[in-house]
Amino acid sequence: MTLPSFDVCSRLAFADVMAETEGKSAALNGASGEEEAGGDHQKDGEACGSKDGDKHTDNAEASGDRIVLESEPGEEENEEEEDTDSMDGSGLFSLTEDGERESEGGRPERAKDGGRRAARKRNRPCSGAGNNNNNRSSSSDEDEEEELKDDDDENDDDEDDDEVMEAWLGAELRDLRGPAWRAIPSLRCREIGRDSQQFVRRVCGARGLVQRLELQGLLESHSGCVNTLHFNPSGTRLASGSDDLRVVIWDWAIRRAELEFDSGHRSNVFQAKFLPHSGDSTLAMCARDGQIRVAELSATQRCKNTKRVAQHKGAAHKLALEPDSPCSFLSAGEDAMVFGIDLRLDRPANKLVVVKEGDKKVGLYTIFVNPAKTQHFAVGGRDQYVRIYDQRKINENDNNGVLKKFCPSHLVSSESKTNITCLVYSHDGTELLTSYNDEDIYLFDANHSDGADYCRRYKGHRNNATVKGVNFYGPCSEFVVSGSDCGHIYLWDKHSARIVQFMEGDRGGVVNCLEPHPHLPGMATSGLDHDVKLWAPTAETPTGLKGLKEVMKKNKRERDEDSVRHGDQYDTQLLWFLMRHMRNRRPPRTRREGADADTDESWSSPDTSDEEEGGPDHVQCMSS
Repeated sequence: MTLPSFDVCSRLAFADVMAETEGKSAALNGASGEEEAGGDHQKDGEACGSKDGDKHTDNAEASGDRIVLESEPGEEENEEEEDTDSMDGSGLFSLTEDGERESEGGRPERAKDGGRRAARKRNRPCSGAGNNNNNRSSSSDEDEEEELKDDDDENDDDEDDDEVMEAWLGAELRDLRGPAWRAIPSLRCREIGRDSQQFVRRVCGARGLVQRLELQGLLESHSGCVNTLHFNPSGTRLASGSDDLRVVIWDWAIRRAELEFDSGHRSNVFQAKFLPHSGDSTLAMCARDGQIRVAELSATQRCKNTKRVAQHKGAAHKLALEPDSPCSFLSAGEDAMVFGIDLRLDRPANKLVVVKEGDKKVGLYTIFVNPAKTQHFAVGGRDQYVRIYDQRKINENDNNGVLKKFCPSHLVSSESKTNITCLVYSHDGTELLTSYNDEDIYLFDANHSDGADYCRRYKGHRNNATVKGVNFYGPCSEFVVSGSDCGHIYLWDKHSARIVQFMEGDRGGVVNCLEPHPHLPGMATSGLDHDVKLWAPTAETPTGLKGLKEVMKKNKRERDEDSVRHGDQYDTQLLWFLMRHMRNRRPPRTRREGADADTDESWSSPDTSDEEEGGPDHVQCMSS
């Protein structure tokens, strides 16, 4: 073939293009030839042994590889069809399976990259007419080898990352049990009246429904971060508290605010809870200002007033309700104090214990009452220990009053300053779930002896930026749910510690509060966004955990980087102190002339400063 009269560079490029075109046509002819040869072989039983036949076979095999790659995704989809009766999706996080899919899908991408590299090679400008073809081809081969080497290095890095993640997760994972609830058999039994009373409980604890959770709607009224959520005992109302110092009572089913009132606090509201058996007429609250306040609500959807019943000398993050008492509860604060509050007394607050490790006070972030043994309560805060106390026999001269302590064995002598941001008891009080900052979530057996190690460990989320919450999900505590700094919501199967649900929960980047509904399959969540999100199992298909691997890798990498550079410059306690100090700056309060002295024990403490105990004792409030 005679080439057109172009300049040297153009002639060389044109020759490359023609050669590649002829190669492609030869490959196609080889593929079709092999098909014809195969047909003749089946009919006549003769083998093709010519050299042309061998070439056709090689080309056909190459073409066949491409065909298989295109058909693999369809085959995988057919293999993953599920039993619709169980409503239980695969939903299992597996780095190996995801990695295989990515590698299979990556071959065509690399082939495309190879084609783009060939195009760049053909279009590379020529340095002059004197360059010969040998120099040009050798330099192109070197460039291509370097690019292929870079691709191989990237693939090796990805494989190394997957292996590291598998090793990190694998030691804590167990096999996922089969589905405990199946939709169709259960519905049939309900129709004939068999086990109908247990139907809702079994539905709420079904893994298939957890894997179908999706966002239902938003409750929007607050103008600040929403820090607390709490359903009333019947589940018909939802209370939320916010940095805007307001509390809102929602009829969540119709997404309408029934009551909004000023909490009376002077800083961020951290918790607002309905007292049990009070007819939803009493709401207990705590906040960054250290005050414990109680709001009296009327049946006509208005707030009569709020009054202060106790005062901590630091922020008060959590309240613990006694399941059967409409007038008593506990509070814990960063001043290391635990108050027992009885609204029937003239002096409601009674100091139960000052939490110490040796002679050093331990500031508290969380407290919870054992629902089966209401005299027992657990606390956690600015060290790695879970402490359990018995209200009937607290003797601070004997082991600082502690009944028993739990801590993961690898954190007992750890130099890292881990804190407990939240802990909760299971539905029957036999298990204790604990979330650590810059660490994982741990499950302890509450009946074990003092010093026992954890039973389960739940990995994947990130707990660093805020005081993160954790909770059980399901009527029998079948799942563990937590928010994360990445803005996602994680649900683990409690037994296997495998992630079964993964949802994007907050545009602001952090999910702090998770409140399961007491009787229905669903929950409410909140975080740095100024709204409350409602979730229910209405998705048609189970979750595919899309994007989970990448998010988990990012979370682990950030945590590892923080642990390396952790030191005085990144001291978490110093950061908490500075944040509290900056947010609470205000002019000193002057006592009103003729005002009565405070009667609560915490207010009359000689260590209580004027700055911490400021604020009115009683606030008249009306609904908005």
